[in-house]
Amino acid sequence: MSEPIRLTTTVRGGGCAAKLRLRDLAVVLDQMGAAARGTGRDDIVVDQAFSDDAAVTDLGDGRGLVLTADVIAPLVDDPEAFGEIAATNAISDVYAMGGEPRHALNLVFFPDETLPLEVLHAILRGGARACARAGVAIVGGHSVRDPEVKYGLSVTGEVALDRVLSNRGARAGEALILTKAIGTGILGNAIKAGAASASEIAAATTSMTTLNGGALAIARRHGVSACTDVTGFGLFGHLRNLLRGSGLTATITLEAVPHLPGAHDHAAAGLIPGGSRANRAFVAPNLRWADGSPVAAEVSVASPRELALSIACDAQTSGGLLLCIPRDQASACVAALRAADLPAAQVGALVGDGPVGTVTLV
Repeated sequence: MSEPIRLTTTVRGGGCAAKLRLRDLAVVLDQMGAAARGTGRDDIVVDQAFSDDAAVTDLGDGRGLVLTADVIAPLVDDPEAFGEIAATNAISDVYAMGGEPRHALNLVFFPDETLPLEVLHAILRGGARACARAGVAIVGGHSVRDPEVKYGLSVTGEVALDRVLSNRGARAGEALILTKAIGTGILGNAIKAGAASASEIAAATTSMTTLNGGALAIARRHGVSACTDVTGFGLFGHLRNLLRGSGLTATITLEAVPHLPGAHDHAAAGLIPGGSRANRAFVAPNLRWADGSPVAAEVSVASPRELALSIACDAQTSGGLLLCIPRDQASACVAALRAADLPAAQVGALVGDGPVGTVTLV
């Protein structure tokens, strides 16, 4: 009997850790002209100016169309689980804008000369399962023969224009609440290295296949003003985009950030992805310790606080929502999220003073 195919060993990088580095992407996007960004069209409500999770356009009658696309490489070995993770990850962008996902197109990149089509069938089954749970209809797609397998979706959704949650909506004094635990990039590295236990793989897979729609509904009931989903650029990369859009600074309590089982030990053993290391290097100039000392750009596990920071910079796949919630609603929101079996935590607060985009680590 042949050995099962381990998808993680067939690709260079897995999940959202394989994205272009935020530093490089920021340079490219800054160089794009206004015409290339679509600026100036009166039907565009949210574009990429502040790195929102998806675009929103005006459909008329107070309705908005949410548009996004996301493709990842495997960070788990099981093809069906990978498909479900990839689809859940893509759908999350619509929830992050406050929208309801409606339709999707499959985006398939597959090495048909080295992997059997049964693997592709399993990936698509997993994607279809996630879409069915989200009420999303898959209405078509596109495929490319590629040396490395990748899968994702182009997703469209709807949102009332007065209920859009963009990176420009946060307000000083609000609490920052994270709805899922951090560590999928580290666990993906551990899976590829054969170092992750069955229980750690199961916990990471459960987290990555949990839709963010339930978290959004709870956040709505507690006055959410803005949110972003935490994916490839890590907690601080996505927080940076939100702070820039809203003209704010923030404080983050590192010990409050929830970790997936095994993330701490595998990070301490050095299984931190290159994308996560790049995240830390990029955001370090905007971070400072509570005593005013600067944050080193290099990943370090030399002390508990350094290790906690490196984990918080981990490149996530299908991560949770980072919610901006009125302070008087924060405790109730966290309690409601935890009652829904989400490991949510209040991880910081938004501040109006100081250089925009900076974060103090408490």
